[in-house]
Amino acid sequence: MHGVRGRRSILGLIGALALMLAAVFTAGPAQASVASDDGAAGRVLTAPPAPQDAQSASTRSAAANSPSVSPSARSIHMAPGTTFNCPSGNLCTEVWDPTTGSWEIFFLYTCNRYYTSYWNGAGYYYDFQTGGVTSYFYGQSGNVLHSFRPDSALHSYTWTPVWSVRNC
Repeated sequence: MHGVRGRRSILGLIGALALMLAAVFTAGPAQASVASDDGAAGRVLTAPPAPQDAQSASTRSAAANSPSVSPSARSIHMAPGTTFNCPSGNLCTEVWDPTTGSWEIFFLYTCNRYYTSYWNGAGYYYDFQTGGVTSYFYGQSGNVLHSFRPDSALHSYTWTPVWSVRNC
């Protein structure tokens, strides 16, 4: 009887050590997770209707520019009303692209400060990051316009004053 308890105690101790080691190796500085592909666990979102002030690409083509970020991040274009997946670990932003008449969805997953170009008017963001990160939107002078943490809600936001985004 004493031998069985001893083996159980040793097995319990080994299990506890394994869990502690796993916690040490998986813990680290808070940052966005590595991107998942669209088949991975994520949230299915529906692209909203076109902004009210959106004009057709043909009437604005000479002055229109496609939104972008630097450093570059994965993005897709989605027509209003279509669905897309925001994978776990991503800050997904929806910016209207007047050159295509669609939403450009940026998947910000690598911890970075992304400088925005041609992010104008109304848009949306969904923070599906992990690790308890805080994200920031910055203005032209580097001032914090907005800070937030993942909350599983779709938020509207006016992109015009945003000059950069830090997703961690």
